[in-house]
Amino acid sequence: MAHGHLDIAEHVKHFPVSSISPLAPYSALILSVVIIVFFLIRFYFLQDFFLPKFYGSKYTNLDDINRRGFLNHHIAGGTKFFILVVAAYPFGSTAFGKADFHTPYVAGSKVTMGDLLLVCAQMLTGMYIFELLYRVKISPISVLHHMGSILVAQAAIAISVRGDPESSIEFVLCTIWGAFDIICELLPHVSIILYRVYPDSHFFLANLFKYACITTFIGTISETILTMYLFGKLWNRWPLSFKIVTPLLHLAFSAAQFHGTRIFFAMWRKQKKLLKGANSKDVERAEAVKIEEPMTGSP
Repeated sequence: MAHGHLDIAEHVKHFPVSSISPLAPYSALILSVVIIVFFLIRFYFLQDFFLPKFYGSKYTNLDDINRRGFLNHHIAGGTKFFILVVAAYPFGSTAFGKADFHTPYVAGSKVTMGDLLLVCAQMLTGMYIFELLYRVKISPISVLHHMGSILVAQAAIAISVRGDPESSIEFVLCTIWGAFDIICELLPHVSIILYRVYPDSHFFLANLFKYACITTFIGTISETILTMYLFGKLWNRWPLSFKIVTPLLHLAFSAAQFHGTRIFFAMWRKQKKLLKGANSKDVERAEAVKIEEPMTGSP
């Protein structure tokens, strides 16, 4: 186990200094296209066609706040699943394997690992921007998390265009953060969707929220250990600004993720209470508890 971690640290420590991708100067255009696509999917497919047709009254009877949250979880969950499928190979090859950003995705292809990782990073950033603009109720912790995620991702791309020597390892750390977010936050998105679809299936929901609570907690702990370990191993390569800002941003990311864990723990307890079939007053009080839906997780 320790040997594997040392291999990872040495790989990242000696990761070649290079630009992320020839597409980096066009990252603003890529991000603009991503946001436009999200709008088209939301306005012309999900909002007026798919969600009303597929879920019926379970969707149309929601109030505006919950309807927006329900739609947003489809956007976020679908985006993360797409990124997981597309970016799993280039991420594993660059972060833990022998490839770098300019390694061809397949032999003889002009598409590189960095090309796909940059596009996926802009998709994740666009998803955060969409959520900030579209959701009605957003906790201050989640706002800080999303703003930090957006700024860190865009800063990593910007310094790559400028040719800063720390840009490569900064982007590698960003992909590790993003990977934990995508893997550990897929179940929470699915959980909230199923919560709206099967609100009376208390046994099913209690187990679902339990696993969502556990996975987000373990994911946050694992992410913190790995990223801070790598950050420390690369200490001498960071400029002073990165040494100060990176731990503070990660603290904000972890706070947002633990906030989500706390929400799922509360939802788990609520479903257990309803499942026990306590007296009617207890059930009424449990139903009256307003639970804030978790936002998406770290970058």
